[in-house]
Amino acid sequence: MQLSQIPVQTPTPFYYYNLELLKKTVQAAKSESAPYGYRVHYAVKANANPVLLRLISQQGLGADCVSGNEIRQALECGFPADTIVYAGVGKSDAEIELALQHDIFCFNCESLPEIQVIDGIAARLGKKARIALRINPNVDAHTHHYITTGIEENKFGIYLYDLEHVITEVAKLKQIELIGLHFHIGSQITDMTVFRGLCIRANEIQRQMKERGLFLPHINFGGGLGIDYNEPYEKPIADFQSYFATFARFFEPEPHQQIHFELGRSIVAHCGDLISKVLYVKEGKNRKFVILDAGMNDLLRPALYQAFHKIENISSDRPEEKYDVVGPICESADCFGKDVVLNETRRGDLIAIHSCGAYGEAMASRYNLRDLPGSVFQYPK
Repeated sequence: MQLSQIPVQTPTPFYYYNLELLKKTVQAAKSESAPYGYRVHYAVKANANPVLLRLISQQGLGADCVSGNEIRQALECGFPADTIVYAGVGKSDAEIELALQHDIFCFNCESLPEIQVIDGIAARLGKKARIALRINPNVDAHTHHYITTGIEENKFGIYLYDLEHVITEVAKLKQIELIGLHFHIGSQITDMTVFRGLCIRANEIQRQMKERGLFLPHINFGGGLGIDYNEPYEKPIADFQSYFATFARFFEPEPHQQIHFELGRSIVAHCGDLISKVLYVKEGKNRKFVILDAGMNDLLRPALYQAFHKIENISSDRPEEKYDVVGPICESADCFGKDVVLNETRRGDLIAIHSCGAYGEAMASRYNLRDLPGSVFQYPK
């Protein structure tokens, strides 16, 4: 990133979004999924900024939502209701009612009690609820334990040993239409053998369904595709080609079955950087600290699960030195990186923390009563 790209006099910290890159990324996801007839939904939880959502909806993706407010935001930003899927282990009655009133495409359901509640609310509203069963396939994503969601020790999904019972009970519910199966095993997955394992497990489940004469027209594999946080310039677009090709090679769909995906991080992560100003450079006995005006309230990922982001001093071309890059929050966890190599850094320099478009602004808070970070956009030419 060049300093000339940053608007003059913009108060820091702020998120800087490259909408040209976002558009290219969405188009890449579409072009790589199109030959297989796959349907891609954008996972709104990754970043719900309305400017980004409008661009993504205009490019024809559906929406994957995990709250009632995300459904509202998706609708307001142009996503048609019949492209919205609604997931989440703890949907409230009010959120379920909202989704039913707007006749969204599908609920991804995670337990029998949830499905029974949806059935009751749908009966009261005179609606029919289309659902997919989120299966916990007991497939390890081999990623950070906070973002692994597909093994039996997790809270997510219907466990394989309970699937037969759930299907039997769902068949008794008059306001429920079971249309599919849903999977999501984790996030920031770059090893395609993990997705191959998911396909193999999904094939086994499909065969069991077929043996009992049950055909489901929709299979949703969730998301999880990772990005290269180390090389945001060299690899600005995720490996959609290998991702979709893996499912095409190893999953065995039934005739006329629609395959869905819910991609978030791989769509928006690289298009967003957090721009912060250096408040102080502090010399310790053995370390130098760069103290920024951005903190863990602006970007939580490094404090929450030790996430790595490439950090760059975009104001300096001086010789390189090593620093610990930290924020102003009264927490020792408020650290963006240790032993970070930066060009010699001084008070007032601008620091870019790259690849923050996913789970950056979306997870920002007002901890310490700090202001929320702003947003600045580089529009396509």
